[in-house]
Amino acid sequence: MTQKEALMELQGRLTEKLQAVRSVSNTVGWLAVESAGRPFLLPLAESGEIFPVTTVVAVPHTQPWFMGVANLRGTLSGVVDLGGFLGLRTTRAQPGRDQAQVRMVAFNPGLEVNAALLIDRLAGLRNPAQLTLEPESETTDGGAHPAFASALYRDETGRVWQELRLALLARDERFLHILDRV
Repeated sequence: MTQKEALMELQGRLTEKLQAVRSVSNTVGWLAVESAGRPFLLPLAESGEIFPVTTVVAVPHTQPWFMGVANLRGTLSGVVDLGGFLGLRTTRAQPGRDQAQVRMVAFNPGLEVNAALLIDRLAGLRNPAQLTLEPESETTDGGAHPAFASALYRDETGRVWQELRLALLARDERFLHILDRV
């Protein structure tokens, strides 16, 4: 099996697991992703479908982190480079780079925002049993964090994951401002 086939199979399994987890009420869990070399947790209840990178039509006069718009299952959605939006990537992301791992994660339709996050790599699913919540004193660096940057969690390898609440990100003024212009 080639690496591309293996990654496509992983994406299919993750999509199936996401659908299965959503069918169980009150389940806490996350989709683990990486962007600009940083690990993030996206709440399953707020995450939508995972898409391979498709044609993204650029929109002139927008922020560098706004990649453009894409047709995702018949819905025109704004595509935001997560690493760029968070200020972790200084150059504009190239959706054509390493197509085997780059994905778009749509927002849950219940959030009523037609958007998807461009991420560099899927890292699987996580549940509370796999992670340890970092104490509040260790989650702040003295600076203000945006409301959508929630808790930090440490996994069994010692890697720290930042939870990003998509419901709050969808209401972030900077995020909404760019989507309103599309």
